[in-house]
Amino acid sequence: MTKKTLKDVDLKGRKLLMRVDFNVPLSKDGFVADDTRIKAALPSIDYAARKGASVVLLSHLGRPKGKIDPASSLKVVAHHLAELTNYPVKFIDDCVGAKVESKVASLNPGEILLLENVRFYPEETENSPEFSEQLSRIGDLYANDAFGTAHRSHSSTEGVTRYFGEKVAGFLMEKELDILGGLLDKPQRPFVAILGGAKVSTKIGVVRNLLERVDRILIGGGMAFTFFKAAGLDIGNSLVDDEFVPLCRELMETSSREGTKRIFLPVDIIVAENMDNDAAHRQVSVGDIPEDWLGVDIGVKTLDLFAKELENARTIFWNGPMGVFEMPNFAEGTKRIARMVADATERGASTIIGGGDSVAAVNSMNLTDKVTHISTGGGAALEYLEGRELPGVAVLSDRDVSMRV
Repeated sequence: MTKKTLKDVDLKGRKLLMRVDFNVPLSKDGFVADDTRIKAALPSIDYAARKGASVVLLSHLGRPKGKIDPASSLKVVAHHLAELTNYPVKFIDDCVGAKVESKVASLNPGEILLLENVRFYPEETENSPEFSEQLSRIGDLYANDAFGTAHRSHSSTEGVTRYFGEKVAGFLMEKELDILGGLLDKPQRPFVAILGGAKVSTKIGVVRNLLERVDRILIGGGMAFTFFKAAGLDIGNSLVDDEFVPLCRELMETSSREGTKRIFLPVDIIVAENMDNDAAHRQVSVGDIPEDWLGVDIGVKTLDLFAKELENARTIFWNGPMGVFEMPNFAEGTKRIARMVADATERGASTIIGGGDSVAAVNSMNLTDKVTHISTGGGAALEYLEGRELPGVAVLSDRDVSMRV
């Protein structure tokens, strides 16, 4: 870890402005339905409060599109947070302005204040310098513990840091960077990546960057059909990103250039007459997709192939479902992969789930505690593994050379 963390600064008596990711799902009756992200931020929050800081929390919730939306208020999250921590939790219905600054000034060491949804202001996503400066008035020290938004150049993640001398990483941010960085720098081998999801456009950069680092990449989901088309196979009405066909062809050629195959595609798939859970469907070999049908899941032979490739894996990274996971009839491939990853963990492998629907699959099967790490930021994790610099990380203060291990 090359960035300063909360342990590298004196917190006693400080007003700590901490960006967290409390973008959690709410139930129909307005309560927190899944508090995973809240619990993930607790180590940083409790540590800062215990060390004598007044902790001011900044987050977004939902997509209010720059307007006040009661359904996206963080007030309910403040109540939930109060049940999870032993420190006093307060809430205020704004995130900038004189009222907020006065409330922060009155905080005692060890108290926590959650501000209202920062995305109620359009200036947040615009990364407005004026709005960023307003946010900076709230604290005298900044911390970012919201890995899930670290790939966004927003006021609360990037712009505000220009007005702080010290800006540090929270413990969740540190953990995410250490684990994902380990995948790129020093994974235990064999290292297998499993990539799925609808579009190849969101994963192609990851495939390209990981290709020289992994022992093999197993590809499923809708993105596989662009690779099939690149190989000259008929794909029927299946999803395809035509503009990426040449790049997929190039990557497959690179994969096999040295005589060691590293990209593995499905050998059979489940096809359906249309995109409906109750549509007629059957299993076919790759290349035998009926003209007007589309692929919706990986087949049994593919699952056997993938299981064999995962058998001796020491490191596994998984992002993206193998089929139309939200439809029960086409979720079997994703569920079987989730079970394989959990079994690999039990055998001693390091297993990392890269956010998104892969997390939903693991959660739905009660396997959350059966994997090594579940990333709190799907998009951020992918961009990091793609080799991109994350704006919310780049702006944090570097450790002194003498402090680095």
